[in-house]
Amino acid sequence: MPNHLFDLILGRVPGSDRTLAETASGERRTYSDVLDRAARHAAVLAGMGLVPGDRICIQIEKSVEAIALKLGAIRAGVIFVPLNTAYTPAEIAYFVGDAEPKLLVCDPGRREALREAASAVGARIETLDPNGEGSLAELADLAVGTVPAAERGPDDIAAILYTSGTTGRSKGAMLSHDNLASNALALVAHWRFTSDDVLLHALPIYHTHGLFVAINVVLLSGASMIFLPKFDADQVMRLMPRATTMMGVPTFYTRLLQHPGLTPEATAHMRLFVSGSAPLLADTHRDWSAKTGHAILERYGMTETNMNTSNPYDGDRVPGTVGLPLPGVSLRIADPETGAVLPQGEIGMIEVKGPNVFKGYWRMPEKTASEFRADGFFITGDLGKVDARGYVHIVGRGKDLIITGGFNVYPKEIETEIDAVPGVIESAVVGVPHPDFGEGVVAVLVREKGAAVDEARIVTELSGKLAKFKQPKRVFVVDELPRNTMGKVQKNVLRDAYKSLFQS
Repeated sequence: MPNHLFDLILGRVPGSDRTLAETASGERRTYSDVLDRAARHAAVLAGMGLVPGDRICIQIEKSVEAIALKLGAIRAGVIFVPLNTAYTPAEIAYFVGDAEPKLLVCDPGRREALREAASAVGARIETLDPNGEGSLAELADLAVGTVPAAERGPDDIAAILYTSGTTGRSKGAMLSHDNLASNALALVAHWRFTSDDVLLHALPIYHTHGLFVAINVVLLSGASMIFLPKFDADQVMRLMPRATTMMGVPTFYTRLLQHPGLTPEATAHMRLFVSGSAPLLADTHRDWSAKTGHAILERYGMTETNMNTSNPYDGDRVPGTVGLPLPGVSLRIADPETGAVLPQGEIGMIEVKGPNVFKGYWRMPEKTASEFRADGFFITGDLGKVDARGYVHIVGRGKDLIITGGFNVYPKEIETEIDAVPGVIESAVVGVPHPDFGEGVVAVLVREKGAAVDEARIVTELSGKLAKFKQPKRVFVVDELPRNTMGKVQKNVLRDAYKSLFQS
């Protein structure tokens, strides 16, 4: 019986003895090893009574066994629901209550804390630790025989990924077998991955970047990966000579730029550096090129759509842009209110359509309907523009738009000017309640150690560069900007911190 995604993976295995993943300790696991474990996990899931369409929630640390569990779930037709390892038991209770899994897998140390959440929906609870050991691994060890791969078509759901929920209730994005397969194939082709590649993988695997983009691209190209538990600059530099590619978030690159071992010689053998999950500062892009001779390839995606755009493999990788739409993806800029398509160069809502776009939000049909246009385009919530060469520029989230005195202010425009001030490392601009203007523009920045940068300096620098209504009413200097686990600046945290600033 056909299983759309699993069959595709099997059809691209480069050879059973080919290394799929090597751990930080040097342990090598071949494709055959991992697929055997996947078959065992599929048998365990079937033995527990899970059938295609049932959910399995996962809150575990990164391990090769976790990859096998993911593949086992796909083989069994069970919907994989990964959860951030930083979530508290109270937060997990919400996700488990919403997804209603038949099985919850967690770290052994969290089992008791999560038992109540599992019991509330009648879910079984098993464990898996960072070494790939635990009660679930023991069950897989004992599995006898295999079960046939479940019949799953292109539109059947393979995974549910919950949005970060920075505003309102977290939503479960339903990703189909073909959403994942088509996007991975497009990236394999666009980024020129082959079985000769070795990916340096230091990303978490509860997020689409590390779980689906990185791992699925490796699987569908027959490549290998060095599978690190987390990002550590010293470890990455030590292992880089054995890699050909790396995928990371901007923080990886800013930290590596500070590493004394980063030189043109140390990176000469590397084929590709990719950045995503958060905006890469144009300065970081330029500094990396100057120090290594490599241009970072920035791309744009989101939980609901996988990857939408990418800077070209051959051609200009333009700092500050996320490149061009990937093959098969249609992208347009529309008026946020009316949905009317805007002319080239104008700022508006980014809308996308293609085989990469999710099937909707889990058990939220009204929300799903409100996020799609009548012609099938998904409203991303990101504001952007397309320049004369077709490159996409992200200027911020729709909810980050500031309306002050009736004027629209796009934070990215102000942040770009502030970031250009000597001594500024990075900045974030938000709008907070203001009694006269509706919202007041507030800038928060991080400066270089010892730099003579303060509020007065920034006000002076911006006075001749931005219209008065765009200029920050207050500027604050902080040690660091709040970020989530994927490195995105949490502007909601900043808005909350300064919400009473202009209130009497």
